[in-house]
Amino acid sequence: MMITRRRALVGAALSITLLATGCSNADDPEAGGAAATTVSDADVQAALTAGGELTVWAWDTTLTKVVADFQVKYPKVKVKLVNAGQGNDQYTALQNAIAAGTGLPDVAQIEYYALPQFALVKSVADLNTYGAASLESTFTKGTWNAVRSSGKIYGFPIDSGPMALFYNKEVFDKHQIAVPTTWEEYAAAAEKLHKADAKSYITSDSGDAGFTTSLIWQAGGKPYTVKGTDVTVNFADAGTQKFAAQWQKLIDGKLLSPVVGWTDEWYKGLGDGTIASLVTGAWMPSNLESGAKAANGKWRVAPMPQWEAGGKSTAENGGSSLAIPDKSTNKTLAYGFLKYAAIGEGAKSRVDNGAFPATNAELNAPEFLSKEFPYFGGQKVNEVLAASAGQVVSGWSYLPFQVYANSIYGDTVGKAYIGQGTLQDGLKSWQEASVKYGQEQGFTVK
Repeated sequence: MMITRRRALVGAALSITLLATGCSNADDPEAGGAAATTVSDADVQAALTAGGELTVWAWDTTLTKVVADFQVKYPKVKVKLVNAGQGNDQYTALQNAIAAGTGLPDVAQIEYYALPQFALVKSVADLNTYGAASLESTFTKGTWNAVRSSGKIYGFPIDSGPMALFYNKEVFDKHQIAVPTTWEEYAAAAEKLHKADAKSYITSDSGDAGFTTSLIWQAGGKPYTVKGTDVTVNFADAGTQKFAAQWQKLIDGKLLSPVVGWTDEWYKGLGDGTIASLVTGAWMPSNLESGAKAANGKWRVAPMPQWEAGGKSTAENGGSSLAIPDKSTNKTLAYGFLKYAAIGEGAKSRVDNGAFPATNAELNAPEFLSKEFPYFGGQKVNEVLAASAGQVVSGWSYLPFQVYANSIYGDTVGKAYIGQGTLQDGLKSWQEASVKYGQEQGFTVK
């Protein structure tokens, strides 16, 4: 099973004290433009031909074949692919290796929401040194923006998660529920379904940081403003308020299944119809196919519900990049691997094995768009998902300490899901805790 979702992170979060790393407003990633190209394509090709050894830290299983094919093409390069943990587990290990100066990988998979945390303190290399800026048109706008800061490029996108509505058509048809096109219609569908069958819910949600920020993003919210080490956290903005008011209705009506995502019980609910829909990233099809086999042929995909009737906006939920730790001693060879894995042969291989493309060529390929999915009743699912990729709302920013912020979501906003206060209360607590942490780390936060 290939899972490329963002997790609601728990456990120890990364510490990024600015004083300890020597970062200041004078040398942060927002302070200057792109680095000049100093390593040519010919230099990269020469490194690939000469060979060497690379260590790649990644949990994405689609990279297994990419690595094997890469070594066939460049037989003098030996790649050690290591799963050092997913998400926070790997980030903690990566930070420890950076601090120690030993045990560093040459390439690391880093999710988009976590990349700013490494970029700010210059733990990952600016790929413009290798001419990465010239590749902007290769990638979708949403994913390219996720790896770029003030013209600097800190990783290559390898997948993406534009959001859509995944729903069980059999359940919807049984209860005569029309596919909702707005969030108001979604709430009405939730009420109708649960009233008709007390064991069935429109969706499950026990509180997830990534889902919350994605819906705020789609609503046009911009709770995070980041200019180098100057940060603003404001959950009183209009987009956040729109989300909180609408989602509180579902919580108050007990219309959300409390089943925790990615558990056996969750997959069972997706399979037997008691969880009738998900609004999530475009990477979901392969997970449904492998995890909820009992619902084969029953699910469909539709555009994400809108905050305003007739709207055409969506957000990202998930997705990751490949980055090069700045202290790697083999960066030129590592860049050659990045290009192979993220573009052309490597990108096509990953898409063929279930990844959702971050490259325009793969996203718009006729064979990709016309693919029929038996699990989804023969629907050409990628047509819906590709359209979503072009409707991602621009201007979104993550905190440069988003890993920590997400780790405390359950203790703040998450309490609203178990009746301990409202979403408004939880968002206020999340804001206050995030501000406090950022100030402790040396940021100017308000």
